[in-house]
Amino acid sequence: MSTTSPAATSDPATAPTEDAPVLYEVVSGVATLTLHRPHRRNAFTRAMLAAWADAIRRAASDPEVTVLLITGAGKGFCAGVDLEEFGSVTETLERRAFLADDVHEVARALEHFEKPYIAAINGDAIGAGMDMALMADIRLIADTARLSQGYVRVGLVPGDGGAHMLPRIVGEQRALELMWTGRFVGGAEAVELGIALELYPAEDLLPAARELAQQLAAGPPIAVRTIKRLTRIARTQSLEAHLVHAAAEQAVIQSTRDSAEAVTAFREKRTPVFEGR
Repeated sequence: MSTTSPAATSDPATAPTEDAPVLYEVVSGVATLTLHRPHRRNAFTRAMLAAWADAIRRAASDPEVTVLLITGAGKGFCAGVDLEEFGSVTETLERRAFLADDVHEVARALEHFEKPYIAAINGDAIGAGMDMALMADIRLIADTARLSQGYVRVGLVPGDGGAHMLPRIVGEQRALELMWTGRFVGGAEAVELGIALELYPAEDLLPAARELAQQLAAGPPIAVRTIKRLTRIARTQSLEAHLVHAAAEQAVIQSTRDSAEAVTAFREKRTPVFEGR
């Protein structure tokens, strides 16, 4: 069954119409966010960025949503900033504000998003578009898609977290090579480098991503979110601090209905049904 939240219906920036820069739909616990400017390869404008961040926050607060899936309409995933809009930003402080107040709003929304966030990279992801793809917890990619840290080709530097995220994924040496050259990485190489988890024919990508999303949505939601939280915080923790934190989280998890249901279902050899409490 497909549902759209009341907020999405009333908000023209996110309502599922042909003119919306972002589409948002919830089906069986999975929210699908589709970047919807196919005529511009989903290059983002201020309106798209605002709708994108709003959709992330909506998914975060909706108890019916357990997984968020993002993809692009048409042949592109995200071509980065729409130069037609950005070209009108000429003052130095205005350019900084455009990044800090508009572009980075998506990254900030995701920093506090504890549910699984899956990217189905259906087409080219370039510059900030690649940075946006790197923000996903899991990335699946089409065999026709290409990735590029293309900033250097126009004399710029990664402005949306690429220099922070990419070295953690591929290592500093490879990340520098990709950022310094701005070369294109095809889907197969993206998987080889660990940028994407799996490669699919273009027509199979979204069904595969939805199948993975549904698998995660069927899991115990509190444990799933806690695993993501533990993984993120481990980046800045010593092992000793992490073990203390993990023990505290585990003690709480074991007192939840989800944990009790999982144990009972295991003993009864049936599929568990989780309430998320």
